[in-house]
Amino acid sequence: MIGPTSGPAFPNLGNPAKELGIPRESDFEGQRNLITELPQDRGKQRLLEGTNKACAPRTQRKGAVAPPETENLPDYLKRFYSSDSKIKNANSLEVRLKRMEGFFHLPITGILSPRIIEIMEKPRCGVPDVAEFSLFPNHPKWTSKVVTYRIMSYTSDLPHITVNQLVAKAFKIWSEAIPLTFKRLRWGTADIMIGFARRAHGDPYPFDGPGATLAHAFAPGPGLGGDAHFDEDERWTDGIGIGVNFLYVATHELGHSLGLSHSSDPNAVMYPTYSKEDSKNFKLSQDDINGIQLLYGKRNDSRKK
Repeated sequence: MIGPTSGPAFPNLGNPAKELGIPRESDFEGQRNLITELPQDRGKQRLLEGTNKACAPRTQRKGAVAPPETENLPDYLKRFYSSDSKIKNANSLEVRLKRMEGFFHLPITGILSPRIIEIMEKPRCGVPDVAEFSLFPNHPKWTSKVVTYRIMSYTSDLPHITVNQLVAKAFKIWSEAIPLTFKRLRWGTADIMIGFARRAHGDPYPFDGPGATLAHAFAPGPGLGGDAHFDEDERWTDGIGIGVNFLYVATHELGHSLGLSHSSDPNAVMYPTYSKEDSKNFKLSQDDINGIQLLYGKRNDSRKK
């Protein structure tokens, strides 16, 4: 997430057990997650799931969304609209609700409304919407002109080659606006580590099963900085058929990986909630472009295609 902002959790291309010098998956049958550390070139924590997938706890079939429960309002507001302010009642339910109303440009009432419930029911990114709580202090960004990434694990919903292509396309969407080059690594530690996982997966932000939180990513920096995680309990698609458009969500999450927080512009890729309609034939909005160019500047060769 940058905050949080999100198949087997982080098996590598090739043989991760051999690369890291750890036991093989078969040695941990029935154990859900094995959390380990890669060599300390950036101190990034990495996750490996040593299980067969059938062992992962699931209460619903993949892609089936549980009915939304408005009693989850306090948890929802705490997760996405908390504040580090020391002012009295800064994190009361009413103040958090007003903060949410303000973010979505709704009338400030502090009272639960049908529109708030509608927003809560939508699948979304796991990164908080309030800037001061979104772990994006001081507008972090990558200082190198070449940013590396590595896909540590894959979803069972799409062929590996399709995931590779969609991730590359998501990076290309951003690189067309800014003077950064993205390079894929197949081994070792990259700036941005990408993978699919279920439930608790080694960072402070466990996934929640189908629906609700789709993914999260972290702001540029050491450790988990820049990493993007996708919930394997979702049904991921290449934009065709029923499910969540992986390209759209990946483009959003990689925006976080580059240093962007959420936008309140409903036309922006960085808008926090997801709808299938918005994911069709999408492109960066002017708000997205303004935000990313504020961090990295414009491409000298940028021009309309």
